Amino acid sequence: MIVSKRFTKASASLLILLFAAGLLIGGIGIYYVTFMQVNSLNNQVSTLQSQVSDLRGFQNVTYQNINIQQNGTSLENLYNDVSNSVVLIQGDTSSGGVQASGFVYTFADRTVILTNFHVVQGTTNLSVTFPDGNGYSATVLGTDPYSDLAVVSVNGAPASELKPLTIVSSSSLSVGEPVVAVGNPYGLVGSLTTGSVSALGRTITEPATAGAYAIANVIQTSTPINPGNSGGPLLNAAGSVVGITAAIVSNSQGLGFAIPSDTILREISALITTGSYTGHSYLGVQGADMDYTTAQQTHASVTYGWQITTVVSGGPSDGKLHVGDIIIALNNQTIRNNDDLASYLEEHTLPGDSLALTVVRGSSQIQVTVVLGTRPAPST
Repeated sequence: MIVSKRFTKASASLLILLFAAGLLIGGIGIYYVTFMQVNSLNNQVSTLQSQVSDLRGFQNVTYQNINIQQNGTSLENLYNDVSNSVVLIQGDTSSGGVQASGFVYTFADRTVILTNFHVVQGTTNLSVTFPDGNGYSATVLGTDPYSDLAVVSVNGAPASELKPLTIVSSSSLSVGEPVVAVGNPYGLVGSLTTGSVSALGRTITEPATAGAYAIANVIQTSTPINPGNSGGPLLNAAGSVVGITAAIVSNSQGLGFAIPSDTILREISALITTGSYTGHSYLGVQGADMDYTTAQQTHASVTYGWQITTVVSGGPSDGKLHVGDIIIALNNQTIRNNDDLASYLEEHTLPGDSLALTVVRGSSQIQVTVVLGTRPAPST
């Protein structure tokens, strides 16, 4: 019995020892597994931090490149690309001399100089001088007073002088888009100015060239334009021509106008081959913009549109439109004012087209159809 008790105690002690050893070994095992998992997670976190750091570094480099472009490098490249294509145009008139701008363009394998009509109007001894200082006599090939466009041929200039610019459609322009003008303001040859498109679809009047008719669908820009800039290119950020600088408003700052490139592209073939453009449609009326005050004074039912003040006898609208009629739509396109009306006629119609007009006459709104005529020559 004594031996049995000792054996039982020894067995119990051994079991306790084995249990304690199991706990110790199990704890060590759990610790090891946990340590390995934590270490693995730490490695993954380090890898992710490294990747994030790389991404941040890449992002910073990208921002830096963009800032460099915005700070002038692209403008420098643009100027270097286009400056040799912009020329100085000079000539004599009865009232003195003309000094303006133009640029080289190639159409159907014919390389010419594009400029404004008012630059070459009534000039003699016309000449074109390139940026390298070489000058040549020039001849007017075609003109359109109603768009203030002219095409000039340079006599005897070698092909090496003629570096044409690219003209793209102005229809994609939007207000706020940056634009650049290159020209010769005040005889300062090859000057660059920058700005943005501040409005589209404007109309301007140049009585000395276009008579009583408005030049339609014009680009308004904040790019500084001064005497001598006329006829030079208005360029987008890629260095492509989107217009020809044409006019400034006297005593204003930051307000200039350019003939859109769509007008150039529409007319260039006729100007080169026939010397003129006859695609300006003619409604045969005169009028004025409607507004709230006018509507109150005339008891009109609308405060927008274009109110007719004169119907030309024998013209396309004679017998169809009346003095006092207010045009509020053309082919279902809303017309708010003369800018809308003139730009729609210029961009979307041709002589001979049937035009559907929505007209407010008295207290009624009616539909009138007019077959458009061809605009007569300006009486200048």
